[in-house]
Amino acid sequence: MEPKGRPKKLRLVENTPKITQFSPRGKPGRPDEVELGIDQFEVLRLVDYLGLNQTQAAEQIGLSRQTVGRILRRARKTISDALITGKIIRISGGDIKLKKASPEGPSKS
Repeated sequence: MEPKGRPKKLRLVENTPKITQFSPRGKPGRPDEVELGIDQFEVLRLVDYLGLNQTQAAEQIGLSRQTVGRILRRARKTISDALITGKIIRISGGDIKLKKASPEGPSKS
């Protein structure tokens, strides 16, 4: 069966995250998990950590500003769900493509 709609555009990411899981402490038993896509992680890094606006982040990741806004909202919702309910955050998946390193080395955004 063919998937419906347009194919997803690959998101350009600088690097995959070195740490791919965060676990809450102080919650007995095995907590539930949420998945944060690598594309969501990258948008959070660009906008919330590096302070780029959504238009600048969209240029970096190769998407429209509207798509970056949707990804950012989903990422923030996922993170807040995990923090409030004590869930493990697992970072993986997504339609991504690693940026090629420039000869001068990594960019300093």
